[in-house]
Amino acid sequence: MVATTPVGTPVDPRNDYRQFQKLLARAGLPSVRLHDLRHTAASLLLAQNVPARVVMEILGHSQIALTMNTYSHVAPEVSREAADRIAQMLRQIADEDGNDHQEGGL
Repeated sequence: MVATTPVGTPVDPRNDYRQFQKLLARAGLPSVRLHDLRHTAASLLLAQNVPARVVMEILGHSQIALTMNTYSHVAPEVSREAADRIAQMLRQIADEDGNDHQEGGL
């Protein structure tokens, strides 16, 4: 897919970048690179527990290792949420079995 100008010529990346910067300024947002949006999108998708394979495909990476190595900073947040979910599930099971448990332990 190729983006073109209104007269059919290819879009010059510098012009695309300038237009993007103008949009940010008009919206009162800080200046960022277009590529920063890609990183933000990937990080948000992973933080929302979108499967890494899906994020890999959206980004166009050829291997999942590239995606996970690049966005490994999101892993601690996702791991914490996974641990919290398991803890909640175990508490529910304990409650259903009539076992008492204290906060912070099972």
